[in-house]
Amino acid sequence: MSLLFDHKVENLKGELRLLDYLLKSESSLNTRNGLKKAFKQQRILLNNQLAKGHEWLSVGDQIIIKEEEATPPKVFELKLEVIYEDDVLAVVFKPAGYPVSGNQYKTIENALLYNLQPSTASDALSWPKPCHRLDAPTSGVLLIAKTRKSRVALGNQFEDKTIQKKYHAVVMGKVQGTADIKEDIEGKKSHSTYQSIKSIPSLRSEFLTLVELTPHTGRTHQLRIHMAGLGHPIVGDATYGKKGNTLEGKGLFLCSTSISFHHPDTNEWMEFSANYPAKFDKLLERETKMWEKYK
Repeated sequence: MSLLFDHKVENLKGELRLLDYLLKSESSLNTRNGLKKAFKQQRILLNNQLAKGHEWLSVGDQIIIKEEEATPPKVFELKLEVIYEDDVLAVVFKPAGYPVSGNQYKTIENALLYNLQPSTASDALSWPKPCHRLDAPTSGVLLIAKTRKSRVALGNQFEDKTIQKKYHAVVMGKVQGTADIKEDIEGKKSHSTYQSIKSIPSLRSEFLTLVELTPHTGRTHQLRIHMAGLGHPIVGDATYGKKGNTLEGKGLFLCSTSISFHHPDTNEWMEFSANYPAKFDKLLERETKMWEKYK
């Protein structure tokens, strides 16, 4: 059984149990149900001893998660745009409306075997695995591991915050300039940056603004929560937005547009980007025309 996660605890802020520490990590296995399953299957070790999850951590502790031995999933025949692919990793464009993974058939993970070439490496995974999450309504670039080595190495880069990601979004209201957002989420330090690109007048919300967003931490729904907290929710966000924030049938106006990382084999710094969906510009154009017509 190969390693999925090999990590040394370098610093702690306050007392923290193993399960809670892993939930905060950037590893690909960071859901409560997934971790509980791994503990039950005896796949998690703390200092080379089987762990239960309730153990208190100390600086210097070594955490290992062994990979689950499983058969490949039933292939979901969804065509994906493959931005980059080699023998150990890939970058694909995730369409909105599909979860990255989970206990259902129509996931991006189940579509990877349909879109990617099998790895010829000796440590090839049974099937390609996403290295991080994107919310189901979010579109954009998604990093994929094809070997065990690349999965661990890229997971460590997420953990060390070496990997850089950028998003684009359309938000309600007028946002100007560039600023940092440091607002805790569920008691955890969270840091994002926004940069205004273009604001247009809107009958719907006085203004709409196209922004570039950079997450410096990886909390669930971080960008959505941070922008809503400023009073500028992302258009289409039914969870954190205001009444009238959603557009029927148009979805969430949030897209992961770039990702940068060190290649796990060559250490080369690699950067990949994609355009945000055409609906972003169409919305801004439509709102501008409506404003000019009815103002």
